[in-house]
Amino acid sequence: MYPVMKSFAKLSVPIALETLCYMLAGMVDTIMLSTVGDDAVGAVGTANTYIGIFIIMFQIVSAGMIAVMTQYIGAKRIGVAYQARRLGAVFNLLSGIVLSVFLFLFSGQVLKWVGVAPVLMEYAKTYLRIVGGGCFLNALIPVFSGYLRAFGHTRQPLIATVSANVLNLCLNAVFLFGFHAGVAGVAAATVLSKALNLVIVVQVSKRLIRADEDPERLKNKEVFLQIIRVGLPAALETAFYNVAMTLTVRFLNQMDEAGMNVTARAYAAQITNFSYCAGAALAQANAIMTGWRIGERDFDACDKGTKKAAGIGICIAAGLELIFVLSAGQLLRLFTEDAGMIALVSKLLAIDIILEVGRVSNLVFGQALKTSGDALFTTIIAVIFMYICMVGGTWFFGIRLNLMAVGAYIGLALDECARAVCMFLRWQSGRWKTKGFIKQEEHKEEQPS
Repeated sequence: MYPVMKSFAKLSVPIALETLCYMLAGMVDTIMLSTVGDDAVGAVGTANTYIGIFIIMFQIVSAGMIAVMTQYIGAKRIGVAYQARRLGAVFNLLSGIVLSVFLFLFSGQVLKWVGVAPVLMEYAKTYLRIVGGGCFLNALIPVFSGYLRAFGHTRQPLIATVSANVLNLCLNAVFLFGFHAGVAGVAAATVLSKALNLVIVVQVSKRLIRADEDPERLKNKEVFLQIIRVGLPAALETAFYNVAMTLTVRFLNQMDEAGMNVTARAYAAQITNFSYCAGAALAQANAIMTGWRIGERDFDACDKGTKKAAGIGICIAAGLELIFVLSAGQLLRLFTEDAGMIALVSKLLAIDIILEVGRVSNLVFGQALKTSGDALFTTIIAVIFMYICMVGGTWFFGIRLNLMAVGAYIGLALDECARAVCMFLRWQSGRWKTKGFIKQEEHKEEQPS
């Protein structure tokens, strides 16, 4: 069972639609929660930020798996790709169960430790306990979805996400307007919809991919170490990012007692996520093709494809963000009628034009570098600039210069743009060509005599 080697467009469009559906689910949650109040919106946005901190261990496997699977698939060694998926599923399942129990039992203590604004505490605690308790679902979904995508099956994860979103919407309506369950109802709907998503991707992967029938295997330790080689730096990058974002959100919480600045960030994020999903899809699709091409040792096509993906991403990000800025007044009335809130979020969206252009470049080149095996570099650069620009910038521009959330966004934009430049220069250097898992000697051995 060899992969369906699709074109860039056929890979990226379903991934973009899947990511868009995921973002729409968050937007629907926000719109529905706004009927409860701005505090509920801010609390859920804050809780989701902290949930991200605790699911980093899952990314050790999911990020490394894509790199390992796609390179071995490109080299026509699909049995090893299956082995990588199997190891990843076991590791993430065990980690997910432990984390789910921890967040369910200690959500209140976690939120007190990170200094959540008192007005948001009760809502955030409820949401974190329920959604955090279902973290094992977050652990397994990317393993099986990534397995499907690595073999070129991008439409099936999209179907799973759409089905889950439809269920989420229906359950939100029932819990919010039927049972008046508030934040708890939205959280329960989120967990149940993720469960449906997992069931679908597991069953479809079993039906479509028969890589387990290929007898080739390496030592489990060897494959797992290859996964860790990419996954651990990628997870550390995410860990440092989430800690940096936690500090940023904490600074935002300190800017006003009413939580206006942190809520403004939550509203802005819901809108700009549409731009982000396009960039993330391009990066994921290009990363899959990067792995295939490195496995085949077609470095020239890999280089050209990555630069093309970055160019497309920049054009899309700039265009979408400009549309959001011009229509900000109408868009924001979906969430709130507060004139002050609308004015503040409009300013954030204007800054986000620069932020998203930097982010899509960072995503495309960064993901390609990770898939090539050059993950340590991306982590080092990320840590340097996210703490100097994101955290330091939020404090300096937001608090020291009293620009509040606007200052925080200036820091965020500086972070993404600085990292984008570094990722491009690293890619241009060509060092990634030496980082693959399958060495040239192995390719020679596989050639027929």
